This record gives sequence, structure tokens and C-alpha cells, in this order.
Amino acid sequence: MIEVDGLTVRYGGVTSLDAMSLTFEQGTCGLIGPNGAGKTTFFNVLSGFVRPAAGAVRAFGVDLLSMAHYRRARWGVRRTFQTEQAIEELSVFDNVAMVHEHSRQGGSRRSDVLDAIAFAGLDADPEARVRTLGAGQRRLVEVARAVVGRPRLVLLDEPAAGLPDEETSHLAEVIRRIPEHTGALAILVDHDMSLVSACCTTTAVLDFGKLIASGPTAAVLRDDAVIRAYLGVA
Repeated sequence: MIEVDGLTVRYGGVTSLDAMSLTFEQGTCGLIGPNGAGKTTFFNVLSGFVRPAAGAVRAFGVDLLSMAHYRRARWGVRRTFQTEQAIEELSVFDNVAMVHEHSRQGGSRRSDVLDAIAFAGLDADPEARVRTLGAGQRRLVEVARAVVGRPRLVLLDEPAAGLPDEETSHLAEVIRRIPEHTGALAILVDHDMSLVSACCTTTAVLDFGKLIASGPTAAVLRDDAVIRAYLGVA
């Protein structure tokens, strides 16, 4: 469980997150909103890249904001980015193994890495270099990196952007199973509402840094305030 209380982030005169307060329960949760709503800023706070002006975040009873950013990976924070982070000249195995080195998993590295690759459904040779893979396979490498080594919190920042429907459907199935497979809480940011609907039991919505809705995904996506935020009003 992630408990967010009064989280505020300011960049000069711009308030990117404005007293954000909500709770993410276990499972796969959605976080949506228009461009510039504050979604990536929220992920940056959880990852330790941004220090908030005010507020608190407790993750599974731990004060996450008091933890040094370089300790959060070992504690269990994992993240994908809008820009792929895998090193193209390294193999799939080595890219996933790099993340495992900073995990809290004490078992066999090879077994853990191959398990993460298999979980992602990556139908590529683990020894293949990432630069030889297609776009969909590369996204699955990012997911494998995010789930290796017993994570507690998996943050997925637009993992399906630009993928065709078939690959997005496979990715949705993988994302939906992350909590069951790893025991982690997963938070998904994406503009594809069909993906959010397929993966997330609950969803929260930001608009200009303010939380405007949260609750069961189907109900949130029908909320008038959410529709206005995405589509505007005549």
C-alpha cells in the first residue's frame, strides 16, 4: 500500500503536484491525466529524482521520502521510463542482470534473471543484443528489468506508447500479472484507456497537479470531471 498525503512539488512558479493525497492499494493501479498533469513528476518523487516541497509518502509502512534515492532500488522501487533504458550493445540477459545486482534478492542470479525474462513473455534469445530486437520486444526487456529481484513497487511510465494493438494486448496481460507474480504494487501511467481498463482495478486522475478523481477504473473513466480534463467542453 502506498499512502500519499499532501504531496506538493513546485518548479519556480509552477506547481506540478498540488497537495496530492490518495492511497494506492495492492494490485495494479492506474494514474492518468493530460500531458503536464504531474504523472511523471509523481514517479520522479517516488524514485528519488525530485524532492517535494511538502507532503509525505509511506510505502508499505516505510517513510519513502526519508530514504536516500540510491537506496530505493535495493528496497524495491523499480521503474520503466518513456525512453528505453536498456543498453543496446548488451544482451537481454545482461541488461536484466544489471538491475538484479541492485535488488534485495539473495537467490541464484541466473535463475532470477531468466524467470523475469520468461515472465515478460520475451520470445528472444537471452543472449541476443538488445539492438537486434523489435520495438515490442525492447519494451518487454524494460518490463523484465522492472520485475527482477523481488520488487515492492513497480512504476510503469507509458510502457505501450507506439505499440500496435497485438503487442499492447500482450503487454496488458503481463502488467496485470505483476502483483501476483512478484507481490509488488504496480502503478501504470498511460494514455491508452483500453490498456488502463484492461490492467487496473483502480485508477487516479491528475489534472494540472490536482487529484480530480480516484476509485474503481470503470467509474473513474465515466466521471464528468475526467472527461472534461481529457476532451474539454464546448
